[in-house]
Amino acid sequence: MRTIGITGHQALPDAVGTEVDARIRRQLAARDEPVHGVTCLADGADQIFARAVLDTGGHITVIVPAARYRDGLAEHARLSYDELLARAGSVHRLHHIESTEQSHMDASTTMLGRIDELWAVWDGQPARGYGGTADVVALAREHAVPVTVFWPEGASRDR
Repeated sequence: MRTIGITGHQALPDAVGTEVDARIRRQLAARDEPVHGVTCLADGADQIFARAVLDTGGHITVIVPAARYRDGLAEHARLSYDELLARAGSVHRLHHIESTEQSHMDASTTMLGRIDELWAVWDGQPARGYGGTADVVALAREHAVPVTVFWPEGASRDR
């Protein structure tokens, strides 16, 4: 079973989220067997990916960056976070208490050490803070982890 990690933007515009979801599901359907997904279950790309993996018969490992990680999620994303976390085959909790840029990057680094490839929902722009999507993609490439980018042409992550 192939292990795929996810990194990507949060708070995706509806049209972008819908297109990304469709593209991820097409990629998953094209595989010979279900995948093992690794995710932090952040709003946006992570939750889209996790739900698609589970819906196509795969399973997920969740890496929780910090004890207070859920508190830092957008309020609308918390219910989905709880549901997906409950469906995880395994959960790895880092020892951070606060949900910070450093704890997020540490979680991404941990994820990269557990995967065969990385899927990135990324507009190709620089990270807006340390540990953002661009930083994770750069680290993956530095460690020769194959990266597949999902981003609709002409789309913007700003609403």
